[in-house]
Amino acid sequence: MASLALGAVALVLAATFGLGWMIRGADGAALAEMQKLRTELDAQRVALDAARSEAQMEVNAIAARVGELQAQANRLNALGERLTRVGKLKDGEFNFGELPGQGGAEGAGDMPSRELLASLDALEAQFDHSGNQLSVLEALLFDQSLEADAVPAGMPAPGYISSGYGGRNDPFGRGRAHHMGIDIDANTGDPVTAAAGGVVSFSGVRNGYGNVVEIDHGNGYTTLYAHNSQNLVRAGDVVRADQQIARVGSTGRSTGSHLHFEVKLNGRQVNPRQFLQKARG
Repeated sequence: MASLALGAVALVLAATFGLGWMIRGADGAALAEMQKLRTELDAQRVALDAARSEAQMEVNAIAARVGELQAQANRLNALGERLTRVGKLKDGEFNFGELPGQGGAEGAGDMPSRELLASLDALEAQFDHSGNQLSVLEALLFDQSLEADAVPAGMPAPGYISSGYGGRNDPFGRGRAHHMGIDIDANTGDPVTAAAGGVVSFSGVRNGYGNVVEIDHGNGYTTLYAHNSQNLVRAGDVVRADQQIARVGSTGRSTGSHLHFEVKLNGRQVNPRQFLQKARG
């Protein structure tokens, strides 16, 4: 009986030990499978983070390109508005503050990023080309504007012509004389304005003329303003058309307050009257 009991005990112990190994083996396989799943999940997370980072870099690159193109668009709009003013186009003919109308019945779909970047490249090239064309046009219009402003036009002082160009009786009773310019009757202190843009070549006192301002317009034209009560510019000053350069007076050989105005073309006297009726463009 004792041996039978010992055998039974041994059998129970063996069964218990074997069951423990089976459980441990099952747990080990499960742990290994769980570890494998964790590894795969970690790899997927790394790949997802990398994809997100790459996508964000691509978005950032596109945003930077869009920002550059927006800056170019702003420049072109400003240049276009300036050219509209310089070219004196009608209001509303080119409205750079509004988008042009567009439309169509075609369908639309998602655009691949590569296609979008290619479109941005093409748009940038178009902006560059348009910008270069507008810059050339601006330079041409600016040159034309400068050229127009360098030709005498309009009255250089308020008043009326009291003595014309050419032969006249000398105002001091000394017979006939050739008047080199025209006299514009005006009040002392009235503004004397530049008939065109240019550089002041002389400002001072000249015999018979009193206070004189002379302007070289750089295109063969020079103008002279004499008998001023006060000169407001100095030799070397750059003046624009219609800028005040002196005040009307009666200095020098003069019978009363007026402006003596002369125009020369390539060093030869010309009749200033032909320029007085011209309107500046």
